[in-house]
Amino acid sequence: MSNSNSSGDPICLPITSEIDLHAFRPNEVSSLLREYIRECREKNILLIRIVHGKGTGTLREGVHRLLDKMQNEVISYTLGNQTSGGWGATVATLKGLEPEND
Repeated sequence: MSNSNSSGDPICLPITSEIDLHAFRPNEVSSLLREYIRECREKNILLIRIVHGKGTGTLREGVHRLLDKMQNEVISYTLGNQTSGGWGATVATLKGLEPEND
């Protein structure tokens, strides 16, 4: 997965079970999360943590709206607990990919 730096060059990011949205512009979040979730499912990473921060809650609400729309990819999500970021993070369970029939 990649993001652009200030010079516009893509930056490759490793796919792990956590993504911190603080490093991205708000207008990038929707497409970024869709790509991140696709990559996680391809790598069979099915429990993810999305760090959106506490702030005013606008980013958290946007993340939750997007997850609601992704019912074919997302089983469920909840705010983090005391050890996973509280209301500054969302933990989501993703659907695994269907095995390809050869």
